Formats: sequence, C-alpha cells, structure tokens
Amino acid sequence: MERVNLSEMQPAGAAAAGIGIGAMIFFAVIVILIIASMWKVYTKAGQPGWAAIVPIYNIVVLLQIVRKPLWWIVMFFIPIVNLIFVILVYVELAKAFGKGGGFAAGLIFLSVIFFPILGFGSSQYVFGDAAPKAA
Repeated sequence: MERVNLSEMQPAGAAAAGIGIGAMIFFAVIVILIIASMWKVYTKAGQPGWAAIVPIYNIVVLLQIVRKPLWWIVMFFIPIVNLIFVILVYVELAKAFGKGGGFAAGLIFLSVIFFPILGFGSSQYVFGDAAPKAA
C-alpha cells in the first residue's frame, strides 16, 4: 500500500476553499444587489421598501403594485403554474414603470441586470397614486 503525503495535498485543498469562499462572496453580492433593487422598485411604486424582503408578503405587495387581484398569490404556490404567473407579473411590472415587452423579457431572463436598471434608473411608476401628476 502506498503512503499519501498530506503536505502535497494541502495546496489543492486551499485552492478549493478559496474558490468556494470566492463563489460565496460573489453570490452574496448578487443577492444584496437584487434585494436593494427590489427595495428601490417597491419604494418607487409608493410601497414600503422593507416589504421586498418579507416572504409571501412581498408577493402580496408586488400584486398591488401591478394591480392584480390578491387571489393570484395562490397561483404562486402551484408548480409550473407559478412560472406562468411570474412571467405575467413581470410583464405587468414593466408596464407599471412605462416599459415595453423587451424590458419585460429582460426582467424574466436577466433579472439580475434589469431589476437594478428598474430600481436605480430613471424609470418612474406610472400606475396609481405614486404616478407623477400631469401639469
């Protein structure tokens, strides 16, 4: 039986740990960016920003933002159907901020890019009381 020298294995383990920690930091930054973006989107729509981080309640508030009935929340708990309703809500969210179908597709497929654009960009909420008043 051949003996394994542990000192030869340590650099590989350290590299793997470094990659793992780097990946965790990268994903943490992405999550923080998405949370901050959604917080800003909710605030622009006249809703409390903290609602974006409360599970289930964030869907209730999002449905209010896009003017959809509250019973739609049930659809978010049905597999496959929930994907369709997320797409419908994102399309309506794009409309709520005066954006078109292309932007809605961006929200659906590249949320990590398009939510910050929506939240931190110059987009304004055009539905409801938070909409800018015409002069």
